[in-house]
Amino acid sequence: MTAQTTDVLVIGSGFGGAIPAYYLAAGGARVTVLERGPRAAAADFTHSMRLGTYNKIVDVIRGDGVAVVAGNCVGGGSVVYFAASLRAPSFVFERQGNLGRRLWPASLTRAALDPWYDRVEEALPVTRTDWPDVSYAGGVLAAACRRAGHTCNPVPVAVDTTACTNCNWMLSGCRFDAKRSLLLNYLPAAEAHGADIRPLHEVQTITPSPLSGYRYAVGYTVLDPDDYSCTAQAGVVHAKVVVLAAGAVGTPVILQRSALLLGGIPAAVGRYFSGNGDRVSVADIVEDKARSLLGLSRPDGFAYQGLPVGRPITAATYDHLDPTAPEYSRFTLQQIYFPPLTNVLAQSAGSPAWFGIEKRNMRARWRSWLTLLAMTEDDNEGTFGAVPLTGGFTRLAPGLGLGTVTYQPTSRTRRAWDRADTALREILEKDGLSRVRPWSEDVSGTVTAHPLGSARIGDDPATSALTDGHELRGHSGLFVTDGAAVPTSLTVNPSLTIAALAERAVATIATRAADAGVALRRDIPLPGR
Repeated sequence: MTAQTTDVLVIGSGFGGAIPAYYLAAGGARVTVLERGPRAAAADFTHSMRLGTYNKIVDVIRGDGVAVVAGNCVGGGSVVYFAASLRAPSFVFERQGNLGRRLWPASLTRAALDPWYDRVEEALPVTRTDWPDVSYAGGVLAAACRRAGHTCNPVPVAVDTTACTNCNWMLSGCRFDAKRSLLLNYLPAAEAHGADIRPLHEVQTITPSPLSGYRYAVGYTVLDPDDYSCTAQAGVVHAKVVVLAAGAVGTPVILQRSALLLGGIPAAVGRYFSGNGDRVSVADIVEDKARSLLGLSRPDGFAYQGLPVGRPITAATYDHLDPTAPEYSRFTLQQIYFPPLTNVLAQSAGSPAWFGIEKRNMRARWRSWLTLLAMTEDDNEGTFGAVPLTGGFTRLAPGLGLGTVTYQPTSRTRRAWDRADTALREILEKDGLSRVRPWSEDVSGTVTAHPLGSARIGDDPATSALTDGHELRGHSGLFVTDGAAVPTSLTVNPSLTIAALAERAVATIATRAADAGVALRRDIPLPGR
């Protein structure tokens, strides 16, 4: 059998994978992309939480003390994210955390990253929204902020607001192609330049390649499209450069499984996991109070397929992002949505308990639950344990898995959450507008859709797995460009920062490819330009 070879092998097709795939393919390299999840297009997305539909492209990976919500499809998290596209505040890049020294590389500041933010915002593109674009849910947060003496602003989003129907089903993919996922820009542009994207290919190991001229051999298994179990099909692709972008849960596990074969990996791989300080809460809004205090009531026709709607994430308050304030006291408060349906898996923490009359009465008002997200500063305290036999986690069923990460929040992280909780209550409980309750799951602890930091960049080899160019220390030509590379929580949604870092990393990746004999064109335009 002829060995499979490529110039650049990309593992994962989310922001961290799609961006390098495009530039390397457009530059003339042979590019192969291995994606664990299935391939879907707008017509395939179903606005239903019924098993077998929604859970085909979203994974909930439960660890010890944390549950991670992640995309599982071509396009990765961009297919299921809420498209809030925010630049990280300048102070984030100066964070010292519990180590007492700067955690980001010295070469990386907000000013240094701004040109790469510019490129991503143009490529997706990102829309600067205004108040007419804000949903009823966002309006409730904004009006409550104003009453409490705070400002609130519309959130920039990677959404074509002229095509958006405000159906509130963004988590299960956009069937109207209004959300600017990677299916509409970097990925089709990469394929137009010859990139080979292979869905349902789950990478297991990365080892040195025995073939002359190739650095790495990447082993994979092909997954069954129905239940994602491993089939009898497997293979190896030999590559001159490997870009690992399997997500902050998948990337460290692949490296840990490959450690002996690679001759060792940095100690920081599988450490310093962050949930971006995510803290989800529910405000049980008293609708009569919303009318009398805020002057707001649900608009006529406020429904899609009979359910209450409004685009997720349209408003946020940034009043707690003071750059002069001490660490662990800064955070963003953001409206997510009024729920599209009762969520029977999750519950609000504390009283009322899961069972009983009070809980039943609360659930009867589910249409008035305003879901809110605080993104705080945390301690990157998550660690990854024993490696599963295959994959990045043990799959229990389609859409549900058991991961190896342990997350026990430190006192500093808990204080950050407490400050965010207090701020939310001061805003949304004023004059009895609502009752705010932190959100929890019985078996999972905290919940995050923004996993970061499990193979982070940095200047200190003792606390970072990657150089500032995203290259794995001690392994030339092996890069990590997904959320795993982000050194700290960001206090904002991380997708734009992950994408900007991937844009920035392309130059170093291209240099390593050229060193391996891949002739590349430079100065590649943005996709679609």
